[in-house]
Amino acid sequence: MSNHQHDVLIIGSGAAGLTAALHLSQYGKVAVLSKAALTEGSTFYAQGGIAAVLDNDDSVESHVQDTLVAGAGLCDEEAVHFTVENSRKAIEWLIEQGVAFSTRENSAGEQEYHLTREGGHSRRRIIHSADATGKAVATTLVGAVKKQQNIQWYEGYNAVDLITSSPSSSGGKRCIGAYALNLTSNEVEVFRARFVILATGGASKVYLYTSNPDVASGDGVAMAWRAGCSVANLEFNQFHPTCLFDPLARSFLISEALRGEGAFLKRADGTRFMPEYDERAELAPRDIVARAIDHEMKKRGQEHVLLDISHKGKTFIQQHFPTIHQRCLELGLDITEQAIPVVPAAHYTCGGVRVDLNSKTDVDGLYAVGEVACTGLHGANRMASNSLLECLVYGYSAAKDIINHWDTPTLTTEVPQWDDSRVSNSDEQIVITHNWHELRQVMWNYVGIVRSDKRLQRAQSRVNLLKQEIHEYYANFKVDNDLLELRNLVLVADLMIKSAQMRKESRGLHYTLDYPELLPEAKDSVLTPQP
Repeated sequence: MSNHQHDVLIIGSGAAGLTAALHLSQYGKVAVLSKAALTEGSTFYAQGGIAAVLDNDDSVESHVQDTLVAGAGLCDEEAVHFTVENSRKAIEWLIEQGVAFSTRENSAGEQEYHLTREGGHSRRRIIHSADATGKAVATTLVGAVKKQQNIQWYEGYNAVDLITSSPSSSGGKRCIGAYALNLTSNEVEVFRARFVILATGGASKVYLYTSNPDVASGDGVAMAWRAGCSVANLEFNQFHPTCLFDPLARSFLISEALRGEGAFLKRADGTRFMPEYDERAELAPRDIVARAIDHEMKKRGQEHVLLDISHKGKTFIQQHFPTIHQRCLELGLDITEQAIPVVPAAHYTCGGVRVDLNSKTDVDGLYAVGEVACTGLHGANRMASNSLLECLVYGYSAAKDIINHWDTPTLTTEVPQWDDSRVSNSDEQIVITHNWHELRQVMWNYVGIVRSDKRLQRAQSRVNLLKQEIHEYYANFKVDNDLLELRNLVLVADLMIKSAQMRKESRGLHYTLDYPELLPEAKDSVLTPQP
């Protein structure tokens, strides 16, 4: 078995993980593991931008209040203030790294950064790089990482499980590394490290329709749970209101920035419907917009609704949304003249592994940053473009805390050898494919935009059976990428269902027919693994 030794192991290569890696690289050896190419994560596909207080007419308090409102009473106010107060510094750091944000000419004839507005925001505070901000951030950070001699990246490695030390006399465990499957050799390798950061992204692939790339399979949440970390608020999965409805497009997202710049949601007959659901109309928070679209589709028996920005004119559209315009043209749709067919799709996991302001989990030496973590910033509903900001701020906070504890003695605990006695099975892939589809269908039908006690009970019953089947396969046959992802997704699905069953109210992204009202006191849904 191959063994690797580093000071810090970072599992995941999105904005959060790479931010931490770059801040840590001057202090020691850092390893970055990625299931696919370093850029193949949710960061790369983020279109809209990054929320930050950059304009003189804006304020930290305004951004904080907008976030608290969107979070439906469940945000951690300390975490919100911490994130927003560090927003300008995070953007300035990105600019130093070379991210080219969009500019415009102001009234004095000078160039300044162009700020747009998105749902839930009371001000224009979204800094962006046209409509491909994530791509600009991801490629810039990957380029910076590849220049650092102290950062070693491992593409094509899927983390299997975290490695923890035996409980000490004080009763606590420490994370000392991870097992990872080399997807080229199909062998499991050991990565030992003094500190480990989970930056694996979310779990939206648990749903049938999602805007996320294939790697968003809940790996970090599942590994952290198995290692002994508590999780919180996993019932809050954000459905992006507008994913392109086209059989050839798979999961192409239509940015919320279109609605921020004046696009209208319409029925098939061309009439608007959002003003009937919320006074903020198309600029209402995503949960409200997604439920409105879902209701319109079900009420009228339609497969999609329409998003129309054609009234803004060809030049405006091509300048502001070149990526979306080009992709739609490839599919035979000219958005300068036609409305875009859209449907909601699972987009963002608001809950996750519980962490503090330093990104520390319940397990010593283990940190979680980005979408895999539950910081308290998002509450019951993530406000648009706060997610990349969270990645930057908490990626830095994790690095800072690790630097402050750099002199922590290295544990010499012996790492258990990986059991490689399991056999291959020719029927394995068929069963995995069937179970994967069944799991995602169950979650979409019963744990989706609108829920009920009966739907959740049905989902729990089916997931229990899937857990048993997958456990038997994992125990007996050699692991591969599909089996590892399915094992993680079914565990995260189980945690999502249990979290949803705990919440006897409708709040933010969790809407249930049996409990349509808010409870007077907002509480996190916390699950803790049994020893």
